[in-house]
Amino acid sequence: MNEDPAIVRWGRHMNETFMVEVGDTQYLLTVHAGRIEHVERGPFVMRAWRFAIRAKREHWEKFWQQPPPPGWHDLFAPLRRGEVRFEGDQRVLMAHLLYLKLVLASPRKR
Repeated sequence: MNEDPAIVRWGRHMNETFMVEVGDTQYLLTVHAGRIEHVERGPFVMRAWRFAIRAKREHWEKFWQQPPPPGWHDLFAPLRRGEVRFEGDQRVLMAHLLYLKLVLASPRKR
């Protein structure tokens, strides 16, 4: 996704580390000026992150399908059903929401 100038532009003001949890596997993503600089695979003990987006593996797999099934097209649809959780500093998450949606949906292009 770093090669997509539209996505990078949406995140150009983001300089944060956040966690994405896919089932039991944790990933820390470090973003600087809209580019993902590091992706680290956990588990992590006492690592700093600003916010986390957590869901079961099967929920991410539905979200990443191309095209996604009804009710899986956007992060807020499974969030409403309690199948995705947002944790941590949600002000930062919401400030960069469109960027995060584009980054998390980018595996659909594969």
